[in-house]
Amino acid sequence: MDEIKMRVAGIEKSFPGVKALSNIDFSVRKGTVHALCGENGAGKSTLMKIIMGLYKADKGQIFIDEKPVDIRNPIQAREKGISMIAQELNYVPELSVEENLFLGRLPVNKFGKVNWKQVRKEAQQFLREEGLPYSPTQKLKTLTVSDIQMLEIIKAVTNNAQIIIMDEPTSSITEREVQQLFKKIEELKAKGVAIIYISHKMEEVFKIADDITVLRDGSVVSTDRAADLDLDTVISRMVGRKISNVYPKEEVTIGEKAIEVEHYSQKGVFEDVSFYARKGEIVGFAGLVGAGRTETMRAVFGLDPHESGNVKIDGQEVNIKSVADSIHKGLIMLSESRRDDGIVPVRSVQENASLASLERYIYGGYTHKKKEQTEVLEMFQKMNVKTPSMETEISKLSGGNQQKVLLARWMLCNPEIMILDEPTRGIDVGAKFEIYKLITEIVKENKAVIMVSSELPELLGMCDRIYIMCQGKISGCIDKSEFSQETIMMYATGLRNQQ
Repeated sequence: MDEIKMRVAGIEKSFPGVKALSNIDFSVRKGTVHALCGENGAGKSTLMKIIMGLYKADKGQIFIDEKPVDIRNPIQAREKGISMIAQELNYVPELSVEENLFLGRLPVNKFGKVNWKQVRKEAQQFLREEGLPYSPTQKLKTLTVSDIQMLEIIKAVTNNAQIIIMDEPTSSITEREVQQLFKKIEELKAKGVAIIYISHKMEEVFKIADDITVLRDGSVVSTDRAADLDLDTVISRMVGRKISNVYPKEEVTIGEKAIEVEHYSQKGVFEDVSFYARKGEIVGFAGLVGAGRTETMRAVFGLDPHESGNVKIDGQEVNIKSVADSIHKGLIMLSESRRDDGIVPVRSVQENASLASLERYIYGGYTHKKKEQTEVLEMFQKMNVKTPSMETEISKLSGGNQQKVLLARWMLCNPEIMILDEPTRGIDVGAKFEIYKLITEIVKENKAVIMVSSELPELLGMCDRIYIMCQGKISGCIDKSEFSQETIMMYATGLRNQQ
């Protein structure tokens, strides 16, 4: 019989206005990867927070090695051999690599002083073993999101944890680093470590999972060996319905150029970037992490400076110096990082949604709350935003619903051109489908969409044309007849241009 490392029995949890978990039974075998699948809001994160001691369950019990345990905070969880790599990275930008690696568990000598010699020695060893090229003294703010994600993974492993929770660990790392992570997972399995793996990338789940549990609306739908399941079965269990076509792309009449960007440059970031998007067209931007896609879009939108180049909207040259200029010209951008550049966590979903169009609701010296609420509610219904109330803090919503609120914010501005940077990052299959449908509806209204994405199947499934960037330059542009992952990767790595 397989040895059970951890088991949760009868776990229940409610928040005001919503029952998050209902009678959850869930077991993880020693030396296996147990994937937890479900839509945003299915209860995955709530369950993990209970295991980590961040939330207290209303009912139920956690067992480790079949012994009941009481976990009241993350420090106790770590003492019980549980580590977690959170989806939203938790780090201190002003601290060094070594300080972040040992945060909360700095070794001290008999006088209570931190043993920095030991910290340095162990940090250097970890970095060397993982083949990571940073100095232990380097501040985290100088590293990329991808680098920080890899350090978070090392941090969890260096705790000598016997149970590791990985929540969307590949959302911000390159393909090469994904392979590195999978190799590390195999090593951990061989040592008998139990891994709970949460990911919305289903092909990834089937690559590494031994067991798969599906959650829906706070309840367990099923638990099976991964070998006994297929992709369609898992997706239909997750969403409670069959999704036959994951990419609901429709043929739309393509019109005149909505936006033209000519010879955009910012020294050391991107160089001589030119592209256009037409009305009714979805234009993709592919490239490896660090290729300069996000940086280019931020500059076009007026978030960051640029040294040279110009932008035309509807054939007229425009001078964009700020985000306000862009919004007034009908150009908006959904940012890559929900937490850093998107949501205002302490504000309600209504306030977050109406933030970019407040001038519509403030006149005569008053905020016309009724008009604001009516328009926001209409947009939420159109976008199927699930929220207990309009006054709920946005931070209490699942990642997918937060993303839909941010999309609603920009839709309320009635833009003509939308730049969507990683619009479905960290979002489940059902919510992705809804966002794709929404993008299709947007272009049917004769608007232009520019979609930056690291998920090639998404670009291939939704776009009319795809630009590929490599080292800050556009290395290629392909239309539908040339679409293939191989072609994109050849341009993204610079191989096509070398040939």
